[in-house]
Amino acid sequence: MSSPKPLTSAKLRTRLDPARIPCEDSRTLSKSASRNTAQPRAMQALEMALHIRDIGYNIYLAGEPNLGRTYMLMNVLTPRARKMPVPPDQLYVHNFADRDHPSLILLPAGRGRKLKNDLAQTLNRIRKEIPSRFEKDAYVKKRNELLERFQDVRDKLLKEMDSVAIDKGFNLDLDEEGSLTLYPLIEGKRLSEEEFEKLDEGLRKTLKRKSDALLNVMTGLMRQLSKAEQGLSAGERSLNKKVMNEVLDTHLNPLVEEFNTACDCTALSDFFEDMRADMLENIDSFVGKPEPAPQLDAAGAAHDDAASRYEINLFVDNAELKGAPIILDDHPTPANLLGCIEREAEMGALVTDFTLVKAGALQKANGGFLVLHMEDILQHPVAWEGLMRALRSRRARIEDVDDGADTTKTKGIEPEPLDLTLKVILIGDEEMYEQLMAHDDRFPKLFKIKAHMAESMRRDAGGVKTYLQHIRQIIEEAGLPPFTREAMAGIVDYGSRLIEDQKKLSLKYPLVREIMLEAAALASMNGQEIVDGATLHEALVARHYRNNLYEELFMEEYDRELIKVATSGHAVGHVTGLSVSMYGDFEFGLPHSISCTVGVGTGGIIDLEREAQLGGPIHTKAMMILKSYLLSQFAYNKPLILSGSLCFEQNYVGVEGDSASGAELAALLSALAEVPIDMSLAFTGAVSQSGAIMAVGGVTRKIEGFFDLCVRRGLTGKQGVIIPHDNKDHLMLKYEVLKEVDAGNFAIYPVKHITEALEFLTGLKAGNRRKDGSFTPGSLYHLVDKRLATLGKLATKALRSR
Repeated sequence: MSSPKPLTSAKLRTRLDPARIPCEDSRTLSKSASRNTAQPRAMQALEMALHIRDIGYNIYLAGEPNLGRTYMLMNVLTPRARKMPVPPDQLYVHNFADRDHPSLILLPAGRGRKLKNDLAQTLNRIRKEIPSRFEKDAYVKKRNELLERFQDVRDKLLKEMDSVAIDKGFNLDLDEEGSLTLYPLIEGKRLSEEEFEKLDEGLRKTLKRKSDALLNVMTGLMRQLSKAEQGLSAGERSLNKKVMNEVLDTHLNPLVEEFNTACDCTALSDFFEDMRADMLENIDSFVGKPEPAPQLDAAGAAHDDAASRYEINLFVDNAELKGAPIILDDHPTPANLLGCIEREAEMGALVTDFTLVKAGALQKANGGFLVLHMEDILQHPVAWEGLMRALRSRRARIEDVDDGADTTKTKGIEPEPLDLTLKVILIGDEEMYEQLMAHDDRFPKLFKIKAHMAESMRRDAGGVKTYLQHIRQIIEEAGLPPFTREAMAGIVDYGSRLIEDQKKLSLKYPLVREIMLEAAALASMNGQEIVDGATLHEALVARHYRNNLYEELFMEEYDRELIKVATSGHAVGHVTGLSVSMYGDFEFGLPHSISCTVGVGTGGIIDLEREAQLGGPIHTKAMMILKSYLLSQFAYNKPLILSGSLCFEQNYVGVEGDSASGAELAALLSALAEVPIDMSLAFTGAVSQSGAIMAVGGVTRKIEGFFDLCVRRGLTGKQGVIIPHDNKDHLMLKYEVLKEVDAGNFAIYPVKHITEALEFLTGLKAGNRRKDGSFTPGSLYHLVDKRLATLGKLATKALRSR
């Protein structure tokens, strides 16, 4: 087997030649490319969903953070919303038939505001004119005529009643409340009650019988008087209604005719009719007479005075919209999302009416688009449940929010629900989508379209062109100074480093934007009017310095040998493995010493990380694969009987993943063969049951972590890293590494099989298995096989001697 050659610096990082950018700087960059071609799958899903009006075709926009999910969505929705019709205004008004169920009226956009203002002005004019109408001579004359006719009738009846009473020997007394009292006359003198009681009992009885008989006669006359009074009241009401009708004809009718003609809304026409009828029944409220204090009903609502009954609650005002609404609710509490019914303190109680019904994002977005982030709405389960119910019924009901408190439930008003015609777009990650699909039966029925955003795109001519367009767009929208072609090329390369792939570009544009802002700030600090390649590099170095405090602290511990990792020399059963650590959003590589011991026994290979409960399930699986490889190679003609242990030295946190399994296998075989490993080489890679070395993540940071440690200790020219061959395209190493590779001071070796790695690490040929099951004499596997045979015999002998 021929040894793989170390990778040249050209293979360690891709670099866009600035000369390939067809302009000197971003000011002359073409604007021809589409801004959304980087997400064709998500774009297709969005277009499909937006063209389907059927219930259930709401959208779940799936993607990891920092993909610019909201930004991309707004770029899609904004031009589409502008071309859509403006939805109607939503108004709540008093329901004169059932005051606990306010009526909903939909009017063309802008008409709601006009109606509210015009009606308020009309009512003010009516209130001003009504009192003056009641003071005019014509009205006063007609009312006086009514009063005179009534007074004539009253006087005539009273005179007749008084004449009858005197004729029967009684005196008639009629108080202001209309109560009739008869007093007997003795010798022409009216007796008081005290004098009446002093009379002879027989006389008193006689007078009582006469009084009762006289009252029966008077009752008929009293009915005539009551009828006259009722006639007076009816006449006054008729006269007042006539005056009120004249005022309403003058001031209200033009308003009614204008809106009925312009809006053609049955609900509004009915409201106008009911309002006029109510005004005619409550004329006193327009005359300036004091209103009685409002009384609370069982619903907790105050009995409305005329002022509140005739108001317009402009629930949703779309007068300023230019197209359909796009509502992004970043605080979707139940009240903010679903709407609410507010209450006011009045007379020691909380009261409400239709004017206190407030719209939520769901109502404001009707006719357009409602955008919600999953991490926001799932903080409010009541809001989520309300949203699901509304979408399922296609109606938005406004109810008192149930906050879960154990309080006495009181009856409240129930506004008429709103029919929904909108698209809801949820923004979240893939994991949350899977959880909702599995645990909420309503979700897949209501969100049938998933728009899945990719994290990367191909780094080809089209991809680079699209990337440059986004760079131009970021510069324009953020108001940044121009970027030279060298700086733009560096940003494209930064996109590949973010995704750690030479053939791809990261679509996490917010992260690209961050480094562009920082580079622009540095240019400004340096007094530059343009951002060049050197400034961009300076920004990258400055960002690394700001974020790498923990990395530097680790490196200091390596320097002081508090963490013991060799970068030179040889050791049996020891190999340097590589890992990636994350602190916040900063990722860096750290080398670790992996050791193995073997001896006589029957315990097998023990994973100390698992025994200490520091190993995760993937790491445990990798250890099982390692043992399987050992069996496949060395249990051909004998059982494997040994005791051994594998350990990450100085590891005090959890270990997860299989990227160290190749290094662990190398340490095990070194310990078995008693052959030293070259500690100037680090090794990362997962191993399969057949010994193939498979790709791992974070290879760029792992190499740089070992490289930085070697630089601090002094490069010897023998140091390097062994990586999986499949990871060659994932290298985006910093320029410092490339410089030392070119100088021959550092090397990166790609391998496809564990035997290749072992030959690098030990300097011995791995060897091939022959027909009899033995291996090539003098090879590494030959030494391992011999040692395993010896350990097996010793263990068997020890067992027999027991």
